[in-house]
Amino acid sequence: MRHLRILLVDDHEVVRLGLKALLERYPHFEVVAEASTADEAVARVHQYRPDVVVMDIRLPGRSGIEATREIKAAYPDVEVIILTSYAEDELLFEAIQAGASGYVLKQIGSDDLVRALETVGRGEALLDPRLTRRVLERVRDAERQAAASAFKELTEQEMRVLALVAEGKTNKEIAHAMYLSEGTVRNYVSNLLHKLGVSNRAEAAAFAVQHRIWEYLPK
Repeated sequence: MRHLRILLVDDHEVVRLGLKALLERYPHFEVVAEASTADEAVARVHQYRPDVVVMDIRLPGRSGIEATREIKAAYPDVEVIILTSYAEDELLFEAIQAGASGYVLKQIGSDDLVRALETVGRGEALLDPRLTRRVLERVRDAERQAAASAFKELTEQEMRVLALVAEGKTNKEIAHAMYLSEGTVRNYVSNLLHKLGVSNRAEAAAFAVQHRIWEYLPK
């Protein structure tokens, strides 16, 4: 088991004492320093170069997220795990964007916390299981929004034409299906190629399939 040098950051001394007492029961953990503010945390990292920082979010003055961002910018190899009482989505994503490798709630059991530290200490990422579903939902929502925005320049009629292009239909077949003239269909195809920034029907079809156009067709 890899020996991990740990910095504890929390503005409540009782919390730090409890964490230290817990971690000292494991020979591969060594609490090398403690801090109660973001500035102290950054200074302790400079001084002790821990392997893992256990960081609270709510700290006097600057937040633990700000401290995490500064620590990761200066020492990318120092892992930070957020240990907090707050499960707000925005804090979670801000912490991840700041470079935190883990985010767990203080309600976590001692065995799970030990495993979380070991996981982060190996350079792996970890989220509290209670938060994982929310992260996945947020990612899926972002993907759906990105896919929908891919077609934002197209009119409803151009969307329908593109969907038929993606099905491999010719201009004549599209014209028949949509009760349009072939000349009108050619104009629609030309316009949507320009709007999508692609050079031919094959690229347009690939784009439409990649972004799941059928999920966004006008009703």
